[in-house]
Amino acid sequence: MEIIKLAIVEDNMSAQRALKEKLNDFPDICIQFVAANGLEMLQLLQSDASVNMILMDIQMPVMNGIEATLLIKKEYPHIKIVMITIYDDDDSIFNAIKAGADSYILKETKADKVYETIIDTMNGGAVMSPSIAAKALRVLKEYSNAVPANQLKPAEDALSLREREILENLSTGLTNKQIAELLFISPFTVKRHIENIYRKLQAQNRTELLSKAKNKGWI
Repeated sequence: MEIIKLAIVEDNMSAQRALKEKLNDFPDICIQFVAANGLEMLQLLQSDASVNMILMDIQMPVMNGIEATLLIKKEYPHIKIVMITIYDDDDSIFNAIKAGADSYILKETKADKVYETIIDTMNGGAVMSPSIAAKALRVLKEYSNAVPANQLKPAEDALSLREREILENLSTGLTNKQIAELLFISPFTVKRHIENIYRKLQAQNRTELLSKAKNKGWI
C-alpha cells in the first residue's frame, strides 16, 4: 500500500481537527504537516518537500490559500493541491483555477468523499463538488487559452465515442470512480481514456482540458 503524505493548511483549529478526524480511518493517509497559513506551509516545505498533497483553505491570515497555491505550484509542481473551503463563489473558484489548484471541494464534504477526492487527484484527476463544477464551467470562458484547432493534427483532434462520453461526464464534475460505475468500466480504463483526452487536447490540467473542449464545441 502506497502511503500518501498529506499536509493541511488551515487557520481554524476546529476545522483542522475535523479534517484530521475525517482522515483518521484511512491507513494510506499520513498527515505530515499542519500549517496555520500559506507562509507557514512554504517554510515547512523548505525543510521537507516530500509531501504528495496539500489540503488548502482559502481565507487565512498572513498568506491566503490562493497566494500559497500559486507559489507552491511554481516551486513544487509535483505536489497536488486540493482547495477545501466554505467558499464556492465565482471569484474564489476562478482564482483557485488560475493559481493551479488540482481539485476544489467544500468543507462540508463527507469523509469518504474527501478520501475519494484525494485518491482521484493523486491519480491525475480533478475533482470539484457538484455546486462548484457548475460554476466552474461558467468561469472557464474567462480563463480560456485554447489552442486553435488548426494547430492540432487531424489524428490528434479526434476523440473516440467512449472518450467523448467520459469528457461529457468529466464536465459535470464526476470523479473517475463515478464515471467508471456509470459506464460499467473499470476506474483504470477511465484513467487511460482521460490520459488520451489530455494528450489529444494538449492540456495540462482539468481546467485547460474543459476550456479547450468547450472551445471546440465538444461540451
